[in-house]
Amino acid sequence: MDLQADDFYSALSHPMRLRALVLLQQEGELCVCELTHALALAQPVISRHLAQLKAAGLLLSRRQGLWVYYRVSDALPEWATQVIQTTIVGISNTSPFQDDRQSLQTMSDRPNQTCC
Repeated sequence: MDLQADDFYSALSHPMRLRALVLLQQEGELCVCELTHALALAQPVISRHLAQLKAAGLLLSRRQGLWVYYRVSDALPEWATQVIQTTIVGISNTSPFQDDRQSLQTMSDRPNQTCC
């Protein structure tokens, strides 16, 4: 993957995209509905941010029935993966990142348990 640093940082410059990426890296893979619940945003807003992260090459998606699942791309260059991991270590116990993860844990109808 030929990810340019300016594209990487531009994609993460919006707080919601950073929050979504951090949550996806921590959880592995999430459905759009899970991100909507955790980040307390409307589905079109979440989908727009996810599309921007995907266009930058940071995310991969897959469709399962009606649901679309996202995960951090495993083709990211090592430097980008290190930046994401270092960021998570530094911010995971702070608000809003900790709050996002707690909110996700309170979602009662998560996919693969029952559908959204």
